[in-house]
Amino acid sequence: MKHVQKLSDTELELMEVIWGCEHPVTSTELLQTFAGKGKEWKAQTISTFLSRLVEKGALLATRHGRTNSYAPCLSRADYKLWETQNVLNGLYQGSVKNLISALYDGDKLSDEDIAELKQWFSEK
Repeated sequence: MKHVQKLSDTELELMEVIWGCEHPVTSTELLQTFAGKGKEWKAQTISTFLSRLVEKGALLATRHGRTNSYAPCLSRADYKLWETQNVLNGLYQGSVKNLISALYDGDKLSDEDIAELKQWFSEK
């Protein structure tokens, strides 16, 4: 996987919308999408976030006249895997057992979750 940088919550929110699009998008399309969700961003605000995402290597910008279109350089799955590996390595010394133990000890795993995990592991 190419070099990835951590995305802020707002950058990730923007990427989720972009990943959901089937074609490259413009800042105008993104402004309209977020306005439909009740989030009124100014053009300069979204432009700043898009520039940061390009700098971080998450987006590719292509110029069409006076307008840029943006397409993801990495998939949602690749980013989630990268984030998961960071959490695993950073907080749990790379140990999946330590992660699951923390979830269990923190009462975050229900009996149903445990049964599903057992089933999943047995199928692997």
